[in-house]
Amino acid sequence: MEKKPIQTSEAPSAIGPYSQAIRIGDFLYTSGQIALNPKTMEMQNGEIEEETEWVLNHIEAILKADGMDLTHVVKTTVYLTDLSEFSRMNQVYEKFFEKTKPARACVQVAALPKGAKVEIDAIAHI
Repeated sequence: MEKKPIQTSEAPSAIGPYSQAIRIGDFLYTSGQIALNPKTMEMQNGEIEEETEWVLNHIEAILKADGMDLTHVVKTTVYLTDLSEFSRMNQVYEKFFEKTKPARACVQVAALPKGAKVEIDAIAHI
């Protein structure tokens, strides 16, 4: 199967040697998204709720660029620098996945790029 990179200006450009997402067959794999403003490429450091909203809007934009939406997401991985903020992140996350709730893993990490508090990646199936 051919790998097809997916790119949109509605999500931040890659800050390293990776694609925003890769489509292979019926699956789309997004790279981890953090709260970078796609227009300025500046971090939108703020409360965990604000960062989570930025991140999920980026994932939604990437999905849209490939003709999908959040209902196509089958799995996410959430990376938090402070697991005590899980419930606050989860309140925002739940609003984005009201219709279908994907499988999910959530882990605490020592640090994330650009001082982010949250990073999320997703796998979608069409």
